[in-house]
Amino acid sequence: MKEEIKERLQRNETWQRGLYMLFFIIIYGVSKFVIIAIIIFQFITIILSGNTNEQLLKFGQNLSTYLYQITQFLTFNSEEHPFPFNKWPNGAPDQKNQYIEK
Repeated sequence: MKEEIKERLQRNETWQRGLYMLFFIIIYGVSKFVIIAIIIFQFITIILSGNTNEQLLKFGQNLSTYLYQITQFLTFNSEEHPFPFNKWPNGAPDQKNQYIEK
């Protein structure tokens, strides 16, 4: 039992994933502040002009999808690295190939 744990602790893949996870946790935290800024700006835009900002709507959707991809990676539901190791999402999340088959 102790040998199995020792082997797992010595695997580079485990530590490499841990570093990726730390990196994406930081990005996730920063992205939450960006989402809050988008929310406030869209609310002010609706009050002042009566319409939402179309570019910001699209960016908000893409950022939401990005946060979804980060969450999938951090919770071990996906092995696919999100942006910047992959392309920036465009639109709603794609459900295909998002989950690890067991």
